Amino acid sequence: AMRTAPVARGEGARLAAAVSLVLASAKVRDHVADGDGLLRRRPVAAAARRVAAGWDRAGARTGAQLGFDTALLVDAVDRQTGIELIAGPGTPLLRVTEPTETATAAAFAHTAVLAGKPQNAEPLAEAGRLFGRLAHLLDAVEDQEADAASGAWNPLTATGTSRAEARRLCDDALHGVRLALRDAEFTDAKLAHVLLAHELRQSVDRAFGTTACSHRADGVLLGGAGAPSGTRQTGAFGPPPGNPFAPGPGGPAGPPLPPPEPPRDRRGLIMGCLVWAGLACTCQMCCGTFEDPWSHRRREGLCNQCDCGDCCDGCDCCSNCGDCCDGCDCCDCDCSC
Repeated sequence: AMRTAPVARGEGARLAAAVSLVLASAKVRDHVADGDGLLRRRPVAAAARRVAAGWDRAGARTGAQLGFDTALLVDAVDRQTGIELIAGPGTPLLRVTEPTETATAAAFAHTAVLAGKPQNAEPLAEAGRLFGRLAHLLDAVEDQEADAASGAWNPLTATGTSRAEARRLCDDALHGVRLALRDAEFTDAKLAHVLLAHELRQSVDRAFGTTACSHRADGVLLGGAGAPSGTRQTGAFGPPPGNPFAPGPGGPAGPPLPPPEPPRDRRGLIMGCLVWAGLACTCQMCCGTFEDPWSHRRREGLCNQCDCGDCCDGCDCCSNCGDCCDGCDCCDCDCSC
């Protein structure tokens, strides 16, 4: 009946809402300062500042009710701008990602307070710090070509960091997130593991054009020990054997492929993180299909992506994933997990 109503229920959802409001406000202020688009006009810029100030107050008010100081986020965003101004060739890439890491670490750690498990604060802060590093690096990797074409600032280009080094940092962060999760005590670890281990792994592989699943329907192992992620250990190239629809010499052409999706504008780092948080809090990443937070592409829910064995059935964190738990180190079963 056109009346306001609370829609974020539960302390976790309210924390996510507070973080989202503060970061969105900071992004608006950043656009105003840069004079982007219509924000070059004074009336529009003034209106945007008022909206951002309202978001700041709402985020700070909700954060205070939960015992979370949103000033940490504002400080991180402000420091990010200064670091980018002085960064150049030779600047350590992790110096550029530090403000993002600090902000996400604070938000992750406070979930331990809300859950009444203060002993989880340290491992969750570490998981959050590395999640922030991954978010920043993956955004830089995926936007590098577009940034070069438009003349926009990109951390990889500005610091002279190679994609191989960026991939190494991402893989180290992935490993660190998994180790941190093992040190935390969860009542039910399945969702956290799916989002912060499996989905992060898939995000890295998508950004670098590799594949995340450890097995294929034809039994060829991918990304196993001693092999680069996304390569087939057999060393063979071309379509896999036994696939009647794969195009290739001597094989049937198969049905025509659907036309590719038309390109859409990518979201920026902060907006992508906000959408990611919304998808995670509402479990849309786990069931059905969802829109990728950064590229807008439609993707299958995480629970629908593993069609392998069930050797991990019953495992607290890998249930029903089976052999798709490539590199999973939380299962005690004898399979590849």
